[in-house]
Amino acid sequence: MRLATISHDGTPTAVVLDGDGAYPLPTSLAHVIELGLPRALEIGEQARHGDPIPFSDADLLLPYKPPSIRDFVTFESHVEGVRKSIDNAVGVPGAWYDAPTFYFTNPHALYGPGEPITRPPSSGALDFEMEVACVVGSTLRSASESEAAEAIFGYTIVNDWSARDLQAREMQVGLGPAKGKDFATSFGPWIVTADELGSLDLDCKAYVNDELIGHDNLSNMHWTFPQMVVHASRDSVVLAGDLLASGTTGGGGCLAELWGRNGTQTPPPLEPGDVVRLEVDGLGTLVSRVALP
Repeated sequence: MRLATISHDGTPTAVVLDGDGAYPLPTSLAHVIELGLPRALEIGEQARHGDPIPFSDADLLLPYKPPSIRDFVTFESHVEGVRKSIDNAVGVPGAWYDAPTFYFTNPHALYGPGEPITRPPSSGALDFEMEVACVVGSTLRSASESEAAEAIFGYTIVNDWSARDLQAREMQVGLGPAKGKDFATSFGPWIVTADELGSLDLDCKAYVNDELIGHDNLSNMHWTFPQMVVHASRDSVVLAGDLLASGTTGGGGCLAELWGRNGTQTPPPLEPGDVVRLEVDGLGTLVSRVALP
């Protein structure tokens, strides 16, 4: 089931998408997620007995606002390339293999499909990052892996925008990314419920201005989504609605990985007017444009 939020008569409306029709839900998508996947499927099926309303891609809004967003780093080839580009370091640190590491990003700077992204004025090295995220459908504390797997509500595409020059400087402090990351995260175009995806053997492609930049498969993650949920909830809490992102795919899932491998900023950083298109089998396409000045 594809769950989205669209603009209908100027009002954000949670819907089930089926073909060219959108079937309104009786409550917000955030509330539907909090009810958990089994109840959400019941509500969605009931909604599809009603009358659909027409929609276009231009009507799609940010699906919902997660309570928090954890961004992991689960693709080994991405770590190798970006460490070379950002830290001028070689290889993958041994600690990376210990656990699925994450950082918290800004839940107040979220953008839906088609929304323009403004490059920070202090940055000259804007980058995209192709990721997939799971949506958690129940609140968990120190969950087991089976509990974590059962709690996964669905999946969506994420673009974790990065100002690489700002990131490179602040990473020298040894704390983690901050202003190089907190200005924008895009996700959507909708949530695909977990029951729709029997396998996460999903092809992932990234395009800039219709040129293929990156190509990988989601199954190349070193850590699974349930393992990520387990680690996030250990001695802590994961709330229903939290978004846990895979981290950037390899194979050119971002420009910085290619910069590290090429030794130069080739392809070049994103400029105003550039269009980034992320395509993931089974999850759809997330399109964003870098805003003009």
